[in-house]
Amino acid sequence: MSQRPTAPLDLLDLDSSLDEEERQIRSVVRQVIDDRVRPHVAGWYEDGQVPARELAREFGKLGLLGMHLTGYGCAGASAVAYGLACLELEAGDSGVRSLVSVQGSLAMYAIWRYGSEEQKQRWLPSMATGEAIGCFGLTEPDHGSDPASMAARARRDGDDWVLTGGKMWITNAPIADVGVIWARTEDGVCGFAVPMDTPGVTAREIRHKMSLRASLTGEVVLDDVRLPADARLPEAVGLKAPLSCLTEARHGIVWGALGAARDCLETTLAYAGTRTQFGRPLAGFQLTQAKLADMAVELQKGYLLALHLGRLADAGRLRPEQVSVGKLNNVREALAIARQCRTILGANGISGEYPVMRHANNLESVLTYEGTSEIHQLVIGQRLTGISAFA
Repeated sequence: MSQRPTAPLDLLDLDSSLDEEERQIRSVVRQVIDDRVRPHVAGWYEDGQVPARELAREFGKLGLLGMHLTGYGCAGASAVAYGLACLELEAGDSGVRSLVSVQGSLAMYAIWRYGSEEQKQRWLPSMATGEAIGCFGLTEPDHGSDPASMAARARRDGDDWVLTGGKMWITNAPIADVGVIWARTEDGVCGFAVPMDTPGVTAREIRHKMSLRASLTGEVVLDDVRLPADARLPEAVGLKAPLSCLTEARHGIVWGALGAARDCLETTLAYAGTRTQFGRPLAGFQLTQAKLADMAVELQKGYLLALHLGRLADAGRLRPEQVSVGKLNNVREALAIARQCRTILGANGISGEYPVMRHANNLESVLTYEGTSEIHQLVIGQRLTGISAFA
């Protein structure tokens, strides 16, 4: 007996958990991704190029850049609305979502939370419209998961600061107008709003990536970069400042990974329903249905987890280790879904005509950046046991 197919996220009627405004924001973002990203993203990925500035301006018109922040031209949307936007963005491509989340949850949030009023007025309005692009320089060539060992230094020279060092794997760096750069000082780790055209700053694009190819990634070199005293973010002292920015961005990843998983599963359901082998569609085989059912269950669970964390964030009660639970689970499961979908598509699963392998490759990076699975396991383990296993 045949029934009308159900979309993966309709299985548990999860839309009933959203209010009308949240559904409208999701619908708007989904439409712009359908119109502006899906027709082109396979080519961007294959070419390793993306019109990032053009996309940023379009997203700025929709209020997506720094949308969960308030004031300075930001939309002041809820954490759940921001999460739903990230889900739809990453359903298009992880690199597209990275453009938005690095801009809003890392660079803009750092200035919004830790910057002076002058810094906020200078940068945030133009970043909210996409006219100015930001990047976030924490990771270094030799220091990824251990930012406490960063080698970048900032020293006082009269009234100025002089920065030296390098940052690696920095999203948006090749086109950024401002970089939020973290460096060690005599007083601990501090943040600086660095105009990227400052003498001594060099941004080199990292090429030949096998993942996140529709995203601009760079290495930033700081060669005795002289900055005025007011370049320092006055409220950002200590490693907790950049880590709090990562918590903001990780919340978007919790949602975003679900978008990649949903796109894979929807693609696979459509394919399995029309691809005929041994006289029947692939979707009619028990083994295929078992795979589809397991993937749909994990997608629902991940969505419910993301929604719970979003509601906690909106209530002001979200803790970093809770975000670690979401990032660990949802990215891990999204990657498993992408890989399983590839098996159902067979050889077509590796074709750029379908998004599955592109999502799988992207999720390999998402699994690593802004906290590897192992780091999030240790964060959760520390909360459970009260014992730090980092050192």
